[in-house]
Amino acid sequence: MSLTVHLDLNLKSESLDTASDMIRDILAGTQAFDGCLGVEVLVDHHDPAHMLVVERWASLEQDAAYREWRAGDGATELGSLLAAAPTLTYFVTSAES
Repeated sequence: MSLTVHLDLNLKSESLDTASDMIRDILAGTQAFDGCLGVEVLVDHHDPAHMLVVERWASLEQDAAYREWRAGDGATELGSLLAAAPTLTYFVTSAES
């Protein structure tokens, strides 16, 4: 079963100049990871420090492998850009659709 994952980020205002390049580099690794079906970054129109990363994964297991990789060998410096802890939310398509 495929899933959609929302990673809600609130960046430090002083990191906005460097954030785009770092996030683009990080997401290149995400998109290359086995099971990633796509990634999109949405920027809040009224608050450019608020971003929503929308990831699509082929399976929960592949997403779990990705999260494990990011916690270890695939770790990044994204935390240095954040004003608050990110929020990760998992969505599956409703059977009623």
